[in-house]
Amino acid sequence: MKTINVGLVGITGYAGMELARLLAGHPSMRLTMACSRAEAGKRLGEFYPFLEHMPGADVIISIFEPREAAQHCDLVFLAVPAGTAMDMAAPLLEAGVKVVDLSADFRIHDAGVYERWYKNEHHSKELLRWAVYGLPELYAADIAQTNLTANPGCYPTSVILGLYAALKNDLIETGDIVVDSKSGATGAGRKAAVPTLFCEVSDNFRAYGLPRHRHTPEIEQEVSLLAGQEVRLSFNTHLLPMNRGILSTIYTKLKDPAANLDSVHEAFCRTWERSPWVRVLPKGRLPETRYVRGSMFCDLGLVVDPRTNRLIILAAIDNLCRGASGQALANANLMCGLPVDTGLERLAPLA
Repeated sequence: MKTINVGLVGITGYAGMELARLLAGHPSMRLTMACSRAEAGKRLGEFYPFLEHMPGADVIISIFEPREAAQHCDLVFLAVPAGTAMDMAAPLLEAGVKVVDLSADFRIHDAGVYERWYKNEHHSKELLRWAVYGLPELYAADIAQTNLTANPGCYPTSVILGLYAALKNDLIETGDIVVDSKSGATGAGRKAAVPTLFCEVSDNFRAYGLPRHRHTPEIEQEVSLLAGQEVRLSFNTHLLPMNRGILSTIYTKLKDPAANLDSVHEAFCRTWERSPWVRVLPKGRLPETRYVRGSMFCDLGLVVDPRTNRLIILAAIDNLCRGASGQALANANLMCGLPVDTGLERLAPLA
């Protein structure tokens, strides 16, 4: 089997750390470039001791340089902040290097919408038409044909997978959707900041980003495509006192007042029966973040409340693996002609 040389820009963040862990066990991909301006010159195994005696440990962390990347890499992961990836992606693509972008720079189709929500001018608008939204359950065939995949956000992954079966089977109204999402502290990134210090997060629970969290337009874009009409929803986020994991509780209105849990559960099971990473839990069971930790699974639980005519959908994922690095690797597999689950069959959490 041909070895695929890959680079990782943004090695020092939590997503970069998780990707380094996953790539160390990948049977076909070899990490040949790891980039960080702050840590340049260090061995990767020195910076991440868990990689010692594993593939990639002897890679020297360097400052990103497109020509060097083009010489040594078949594919590059961009695990960098929004507003940075758009300038890095263009020269890589011009050199024939495939790109998986973990930032938000290519997720939103409309550059004007991106600029309003992210307060950044988009410098690579011409690439938006080629970027494929990297949710494998929905867009695997397109991902396999592209050189630029926009890796979804962690919250949007949970919400879109949660709503997909309900919209596909025309079970819910599209005008009254409320999403209540909660994430572990790694979702805020690894940069030191007062709101994510241990004493600020531990033994505490708070909302943030209301009412304009930057994942809102991404969710609305994809949900609108699924619904076949423009959808506006209420998306609300909270920070949990734990390291990793997301639980999204999605409140919807059933179209048919006579619908019951049996019929809704059957529709969800039928929709996801060929998608091994989406697990529709048995009736009466609700998802918990501990059961998806460090994995690619999205666990879905369903509640039908006949008194309010609501279908409540609960979706749990690991924000670092399914919500970022594992999903990026799944997309890279598809782009390189490999089975989507290569290197992702058996996963254990880093911490």
